[in-house]
Amino acid sequence: MTENVQGIEVGTRVTFEKTITHADIAAFTALTEDTQPLHRDPQFAARTRFKHPIAHGLLCASLIGTAIGTQLAPDRVIIYVSQSLRFRAPVSPGDHLTATVTCTALDTERARVTLETMVANDAGTNVIAGEAVVVVEALA
Repeated sequence: MTENVQGIEVGTRVTFEKTITHADIAAFTALTEDTQPLHRDPQFAARTRFKHPIAHGLLCASLIGTAIGTQLAPDRVIIYVSQSLRFRAPVSPGDHLTATVTCTALDTERARVTLETMVANDAGTNVIAGEAVVVVEALA
């Protein structure tokens, strides 16, 4: 018998895709009050290594949470326990991103699922890499 937590097995993989827009960056700035000029001021950003505004790292990382919350087990309760993130490359407005979440380990006693998390752009560059642990429960 295959071990699983609420139907999730080692090797289960889901994705979520989104194109990051200027409007997304503006909305994230307004929501979080992270007004770092690198994300919103072209003149400021032109003087950086990036040469133009880039998206907030946590805006892009939030696609991982979307993949987990809406694709992994949409009819279950998913509770984040932890998430590590390594920001590997910048994301520019217009970049199309794919968040991929893959189950790498299970703790069936505690209903915990360990996930490899990755966000890549259309060029195939992994812009974010990490690992998440979530608890997956059935609805009461």
